[in-house]
Amino acid sequence: MSRPTATPPQEPSEDISPPPGEGSSTRTDGLQAVLALPDFRKLWLGQIFSQLADKFYIVLMVFLIAQYWVTDTPQNNMVLAEAAASLRLDFETRAQMITLLATGIYVANTVPAMLLGTVAGVWADRWPKRQVMVASNALRAGLALLAPLALLPGPQWLGLTWGYWGLVAMTFLESVLTQFFAPAEQAAIPLLVPRPRMLAAMSLYQATSMGATIVGFALGDPALRLLRSSLKAIGIGGGEFVLLPLCYGLAAVFISTIQMEEPQKVERGTSVWSEIAEGIEVLRERASVRRALLQLVLLYSILAALYVLAISLASAIEGLGPTRFGTLLAMSGVGMACGALGVAQLGQGLNRRRMASTGLAMIAFSLVLLGQGRGSLLLTLGLCGLLGIGAALVAIPSQTTIQEDTPEEMRGKVFGLQNNLINVALSLPLVLAGAVVSRYGLMPVLWGLAAVTLIAALIEKPWQRC
Repeated sequence: MSRPTATPPQEPSEDISPPPGEGSSTRTDGLQAVLALPDFRKLWLGQIFSQLADKFYIVLMVFLIAQYWVTDTPQNNMVLAEAAASLRLDFETRAQMITLLATGIYVANTVPAMLLGTVAGVWADRWPKRQVMVASNALRAGLALLAPLALLPGPQWLGLTWGYWGLVAMTFLESVLTQFFAPAEQAAIPLLVPRPRMLAAMSLYQATSMGATIVGFALGDPALRLLRSSLKAIGIGGGEFVLLPLCYGLAAVFISTIQMEEPQKVERGTSVWSEIAEGIEVLRERASVRRALLQLVLLYSILAALYVLAISLASAIEGLGPTRFGTLLAMSGVGMACGALGVAQLGQGLNRRRMASTGLAMIAFSLVLLGQGRGSLLLTLGLCGLLGIGAALVAIPSQTTIQEDTPEEMRGKVFGLQNNLINVALSLPLVLAGAVVSRYGLMPVLWGLAAVTLIAALIEKPWQRC
């Protein structure tokens, strides 16, 4: 098996030349400096529209299910009654059936992320990254244009029309294309950003990701309804189908204008599996990359568990209740976005290991107090925000370390592995957390997560000089 040459990562140069158009007095760190890079700015705009489209996609699927497949209670809808009987399930409310059909969409969206991330990362290294990103967004825009066809009448299976299963298949293909876009996008950042500005770039990347999640899920449904009613007022139907092609199309346009020089690809004649093994070898040989990746896996496991735990936390708060658990998650997202912006502006001179250790300790502290302060809305919101800030202090230094310490020709493979592991980390806690809470209660789970997080913080040995 051919192995990558393990060249030690270069130390940041003290001489940072400003990009074209910048004077010598311009800051060389922080958001202003990284946004002054024209090609990175175009990639960032592409990221915004692409990630918004990913969130709008899920909202559109649920919107269509509610509008066209679950128009009444299951008892009054013969199609849904037949579907429930075929699946040997008994549903009494419309919300239960919407949840069931939406679960099919979620599964179709998740399976490619768990199975194809590593393989897609290999091809992201083999193919030109800009072309991969443009093609991924353009093809997703084209697939989204096919969504109205799912509303056409046709044969049924398990009590549901072919259109619903068509949406499931379309979601699967959209997710497959996303697996190619993600590692190519991540691997392109170091080609556009000088190493001394990488921390600010990754801070902006993380803040944008969280912002797109909050905005996408919060505004997706109103945006779809607004487009639908606005176009209907001028005699054009199907306005809800415009948003996705528009967002994916804009992402493709912005990224297509990037000027990016990539090292010439050398035909190596190795198999995909051999190159996956090379990516694993990078983790074995480079302790800094391995440690950073483990921190990200732990972080995303905690965040996924929080999705389930938030229901129990919200149910104990008067005036909130279990159905409004999203308020707590949104506050965590706000904390992550604020933490990311703070790291971008102030984190350049800080030690990354200590930053990550501090973030892990903040998460552990928040988890312990979340159990103690159940029932208090303001305290719970504050602790969720603090947890989000801690998450930013872990995620950004870890992701920056992976970017900087991974050889350029190995980045796609390593990011593919990273995306695979993170998707597993996001999925397993969603399955396990609810069952564990039901059996042992909320407090032991919060304390157990806090203990694991605190141990991870101590492993970093923040008291040592680095």
